Amino acid sequence: MNLNPYLSFNGNCAEAFKFYEQATGGKIGMVMTYGQAPEGPPVPPGSEDWVMHASIKIGDSVIMGSDAPPQYFTKPGGFSVSLNLETPEQAEASYAALSEGGEIKMPIGETFWAQRFAMFVDKFGIPWMINCEKPMG
Repeated sequence: MNLNPYLSFNGNCAEAFKFYEQATGGKIGMVMTYGQAPEGPPVPPGSEDWVMHASIKIGDSVIMGSDAPPQYFTKPGGFSVSLNLETPEQAEASYAALSEGGEIKMPIGETFWAQRFAMFVDKFGIPWMINCEKPMG
């Protein structure tokens, strides 16, 4: 069994996934646009290039997403995508890349549980947490 976050975007899913691929070293898998749907796109005319479904593999995890038709889009809230890294250097590099152009909620730093921890909303409106736990014991 796998649990995969599914992110909704407002017309910029393809741009976001390309950004995530570059920022994390991930690999985009499938990308299907509304224009490729056999029954016709449920999006406004001119939005046929919007993403109906996409996936990206980051480490051992997969994030999926799409551009929500305007009548279904809501601003993301009440969750964060949490990226857990092995070293403080990896955490700092991922934070620098993913938070670029976004809104910092908690700058990267050491906490009582983590060698590095940060919270931010990326430039696409997706909330993230970066975490590099302290060794237990």
